[in-house]
Amino acid sequence: MLDALADRILIADGAMGTMLQAADLTLDDFDGLEGCNEILNVTRPDVVRGVHEAYLAVGADCVETNTFGANLPNLAEYGIAERIRELSEAGARLAREAADAHSTPEQPRFVLGSMGPGTKLPTLGHAAYATLRDAYQENAAGLIAGGADALIIETCQDLLQVKAAVVGAKRARAELGRDVPIICQVAVETTGTMLLGSEIGAALTAIEPLGVDLIGLNCSTGPAEMGEHLRYLSQHSRIPVSVMPNAGLPVLTADGAYFPLSPVELADALERFVTDYGVSLVGGCCGTTPEHIRVLVERLRGRRPVAREPRPEAGVSSIYHHVPFAQDASILMVGERSNANGSKAFREAMLAADWQACVEIARSQARDGSHLLDLCVDYVGRDGTQDMRELAGRFATASTLPIMLDSTEPAVVEAGLEMLGGRCVVNSVNFEDGDGPESRYARVMPVVREHGAAVVALLIDEEGQARTRDWKVRVACRLIDDLTGRWGLRREDILIDALTFPIATGQEETRRDGIETIEAIREIAARYPGVNFTLGVSNVSFGLNPAARQVLNSVFLHECAQAGLTSAIVHASKILPMSKIPEEQREIALDLVYDRRREGYDPVQRFIEVFEGVDAASARATRAEELAALPLDERLKRRIIDGERNGLEADLDTAMAEGRTPLSIINDLLLDGMKVVGELFGSGQMQLPFVLQSAEVMKTAVAYLEPHMEKTDDDGKGRIVLATVKGDVHDIGKNLVDIILSNNGYDVVNIGIKQPINAILDAAEEHRADAIGMSGLLVKSTVIMKENLAEMAARGVAERWPVLLGGAALTRAYVEDDLRSVFPGQVHYARDAFEGLSLMDRVMTAKRGGAPVVDPEREAALAARRERRERQRALVREALPELNDASVRSDVAADADVPTPPFFGTRVVKGVPLADYAALLDERATFLGQWGLRGARGGQGPSYEELVDTEGRPRLRYWLDRLIADQVLEAAVVYGYFPAYSEGNDLVVLDENGHAERARFSFPRQRQERRLCLADFFRPKGEQLDVVALQLVTVGQPISEYTAKMFAGNEYRDYLEVHGLSVQLTEALAEYWHRRIRAELVLPGGRTVADEDPADLAGLLRTDYRGCRYAFGYPACPDLEDRAKIVELLGAERINVQLSEEFQLVPEQATDAIVVHHPEANYFNAK
Repeated sequence: MLDALADRILIADGAMGTMLQAADLTLDDFDGLEGCNEILNVTRPDVVRGVHEAYLAVGADCVETNTFGANLPNLAEYGIAERIRELSEAGARLAREAADAHSTPEQPRFVLGSMGPGTKLPTLGHAAYATLRDAYQENAAGLIAGGADALIIETCQDLLQVKAAVVGAKRARAELGRDVPIICQVAVETTGTMLLGSEIGAALTAIEPLGVDLIGLNCSTGPAEMGEHLRYLSQHSRIPVSVMPNAGLPVLTADGAYFPLSPVELADALERFVTDYGVSLVGGCCGTTPEHIRVLVERLRGRRPVAREPRPEAGVSSIYHHVPFAQDASILMVGERSNANGSKAFREAMLAADWQACVEIARSQARDGSHLLDLCVDYVGRDGTQDMRELAGRFATASTLPIMLDSTEPAVVEAGLEMLGGRCVVNSVNFEDGDGPESRYARVMPVVREHGAAVVALLIDEEGQARTRDWKVRVACRLIDDLTGRWGLRREDILIDALTFPIATGQEETRRDGIETIEAIREIAARYPGVNFTLGVSNVSFGLNPAARQVLNSVFLHECAQAGLTSAIVHASKILPMSKIPEEQREIALDLVYDRRREGYDPVQRFIEVFEGVDAASARATRAEELAALPLDERLKRRIIDGERNGLEADLDTAMAEGRTPLSIINDLLLDGMKVVGELFGSGQMQLPFVLQSAEVMKTAVAYLEPHMEKTDDDGKGRIVLATVKGDVHDIGKNLVDIILSNNGYDVVNIGIKQPINAILDAAEEHRADAIGMSGLLVKSTVIMKENLAEMAARGVAERWPVLLGGAALTRAYVEDDLRSVFPGQVHYARDAFEGLSLMDRVMTAKRGGAPVVDPEREAALAARRERRERQRALVREALPELNDASVRSDVAADADVPTPPFFGTRVVKGVPLADYAALLDERATFLGQWGLRGARGGQGPSYEELVDTEGRPRLRYWLDRLIADQVLEAAVVYGYFPAYSEGNDLVVLDENGHAERARFSFPRQRQERRLCLADFFRPKGEQLDVVALQLVTVGQPISEYTAKMFAGNEYRDYLEVHGLSVQLTEALAEYWHRRIRAELVLPGGRTVADEDPADLAGLLRTDYRGCRYAFGYPACPDLEDRAKIVELLGAERINVQLSEEFQLVPEQATDAIVVHHPEANYFNAK
């Protein structure tokens, strides 16, 4: 069969279940086991054979056996688990007979032995790995005995289930002495991952090393949702690729569900997969029929496979995602703290069976920057296999990082591998007791090979630990040759540990240990290109104090990396970049590493002297000790300022016990703390995430005190109604104002997004509000706000409620000049939540007879400024042409090369892996713009760069991992290419054939400068037709619901960070897809538009590429109503994106664009 696959595209059959359901079968046919299709292999073989005949008659090359459910979980539910082998063999014999009857020398027919997933997910503990593995062995043995040409493990939802099935199948092959190929197909949901959250990269990394012969996708979705995953497999898989989609996603009707894809539509999609992605085996799954396969055979009969040039990326995986050994910006960091021998905290948690504490240690290492976790449970007197099962099973789902299983005992290693569906590293193998049949090496390597693991090879042989360069190289050569030769490992899956020894003991025999390790790494890397390395780096500094260890570890790691080290087992957050180590310390550390002694200078002694007494951890009291030393009143205030809730309730109890009332605690202490928080934020000494942390503690404190408070009629400090205005779906700014005001004593009535003025005024009336706050992100929202103010004036309520306005598109001048001049009441601009608080304080002071909100002198100055601005506007209006002036054209070249797109029309792409588009995340926009991590002014606090290191990147890593684990991102794209031309200021978009007009976009033209108009970037009417690309991307609705729960749960900092990150991930996805479009557009001569892309992310974010991406609402294309045309042209509903009545995309985490290829296209302001 593999020979046939190399020669031509093989076409498999369609659905078995769909055909059986169409047969008129009775309960007797099922032998009383209703729904057990596999029993039909013995009770109604004629029906099953008829299904095979139907597919073979239309030309299918392969038929699958009726054994999808012949596995332990399924048959156990019917009480016939003992019949697995029998029913599997019976099913294979039926398919074999039918296939043989249709085979010819020109077209031999093949039988694929179907092995389904069952109903149990071993990663979640539904069934034991070994039990499933042994049952799959029975399943596979029956199929092979019945005559299957290949085994197809399909519709896989759990990578650990995949491993059990593959290992069981390989054991069956060995048992029967038949080396049939193994095909593995995973089911990727509409979320873009497998059921447990596995990205396609994780699946490939975990499955390929198990030794399967083909890998692919089937079931769960139609072909539209599979394209991006097949593209990944096409680019990275060493083995052939297969695909068997459903006939689209099922459509529910009053008559039940049906699959909508026609035979021609399925054939179109599969032909594209063969052409674009080099797929070798195609077929159908749910909802596909013999007619689907007939059309597919007509389309692809005799087609040869398209040659692929895969770029495999060696690495490991968790069940969630792939982690390459080669890291772009650093070496691979292996977290060392999940080690019972190296971490006291982890050991104590493990001994106490505090598994959650162990999990938290694992998660903290992900936040600290580890790429991989070293898990070691070996401890004297413990059952290592049981501890490994407990912890590896939890780490499998609770951490997104792959695992390095660290044990000297083969049974403990195997216990871990049987709990982890991702690809692991086994740490370690060596030749300490040789490599004979009874050696530990010979006992662990069959386990490593069976589970497809990578391996750490320690440079130890029968003589001991290799200390010198030559000894290390000799052992490394022996290990690498044996691992690649006898055991079949790839060179890149071997991590050589060249051994680290303490070098600061002062003993002569240890002085050169650092040099020997560095030189050994350099020599081994030269002899075996592609081999990987690791080191337990912290051994080098054993015996020194923590501050000295941090510097020596960092310097030694840097030197090893320069020599070729690719990974290190370290505490990632304790590694310093060379630029952050004082020069004297760095130089002495280098002298120590390279043993640069000279007369009167010993680097060991000097290094110890430099760090004598330098131990930051012991030199200061902990935060808890600092708080405990403060008087109670000051301590409560400080808890708010520091955002420290540990011990809060006890302090509140003490304060009440000492006679303070809850109200006085809030007003005199807690609110005083919040006032300091506001002052620190205003002076730039506190960043927004920490402000929100303080607000969380404030909320917790008030909630704790409320049951002890007496009810009063007092309205408190004041009440405000907050709303995002009609048509605007953005709520982050409004919600931040809510958080700050409500935690500073104000009563906030937050009525949500898209609120018309009627709803706002009704709420203000109902709740007896003192003020109204309106928010909006969009330019259009500023117009709505103006209309709302006009409506309030018309109703005669303008002077009843002061109005506070805020939002990204607002300016102080617009509010204080334009709006204030036409509104008879009070209207104020709030730049941020704290200015909103200050305004609310002044509004309430004025209401209670105090100073006015705006003093007369400032009001007079504003009036004078308004008059000057109006005179200037009048001059501009008279002197410049209108924005719609089409009498001229800019100097933009009208003859730019027109690229050829890969297709005309639209396509949907779902399930784009997070790692792909997160790589284009704009960190500065995330940390500074969204999270508010601004460096302290005047050097009175951490700089922006320090905040990025200590808060930004650790929190970013944490959230990316968490969003994967919680499966709340559903990245989807709809995009397309259309023939187009320009006509004056219009861009005319034609149908796919270039005939009928589909849409017309009218753009403004600059009134001065180059007189640019977006239409100028397309060829004029009457010349060669141009091409325009349109795209619309989203990361899905679930992330909006996820952040809403955080806000409702008073998790303010988390809410800010996840909301901001989701917005920036949407932008990253848009940038990623724009790059894809550039790569797909081929210029005359064969180069693509993307060939002019910059080499780094910074260049992409500066838009240093050819062409430009324009989103509606911005100056070059300001008309939001045009968005409706894009939504209609692309069919945005296919990725669950809707358009609001005010032309906003819903969910908020969505963005659209016109993509222009013209080399002169750039951002400009048409005004």
